[in-house]
Amino acid sequence: MVAKDLISEIVPALKTSDLGQTALNWMEIFRISHLPIVNNQDFLGLISDSDIYDTNEPEEPIGNHPLTLLKPYVTADQHLFEVIGLASRLKLSVVPVLDSNNHYKGVITTNDLIRHIAGISSLEQAGGIIVIELIERDYSLSQIAQIVESNNIKILSMYITSPPDSTRLEVTLKVNSNDLVSVIKTFDRYNYDVKTWITDDDSMDRFYSERFDLLMKYLNM
Repeated sequence: MVAKDLISEIVPALKTSDLGQTALNWMEIFRISHLPIVNNQDFLGLISDSDIYDTNEPEEPIGNHPLTLLKPYVTADQHLFEVIGLASRLKLSVVPVLDSNNHYKGVITTNDLIRHIAGISSLEQAGGIIVIELIERDYSLSQIAQIVESNNIKILSMYITSPPDSTRLEVTLKVNSNDLVSVIKTFDRYNYDVKTWITDDDSMDRFYSERFDLLMKYLNM
């Protein structure tokens, strides 16, 4: 999925003749904190709500004030992940999109990004989520997949995160089953650290409750 497929059809662009208050009203309506300023097809930059408040004159055209505007953008054919990276790095609520001639095409909102991420991550599909933690040198995608599939469960999507300056990885798996008891037992046998799981099925709660009860009985012997 590329940037041109994610462009919002409803978020407007500002002109330098628009009032600061108009921009603030639109930001409130669309629940964003940035809007692009465009003259004809030329992208002049992003203005934020704090930029407008700093002028202390929201009833004047935004072009009446000297503004230092950010000019971040992606091109129409850049991948979804590149859009996410830019939005995250600069803490943007919208990402402008330009074509190959540097003409403004629209913006992608972070809300739309979240919706598309949920779609490609299969988060809206039925099933459970398992989070495992391991040392980076022990990571093996093939073994993780083998463990899951040996329990007649399929991995729908996965992603990996790692804290800065850490040698540990956190692997999040979305699977097509809510019955996670067998696969978590298998991860335990292979010495994987299962940090957490999410499921509509309460069988895992029962499983760990029973394990806790057995441990308490052992300690009280």
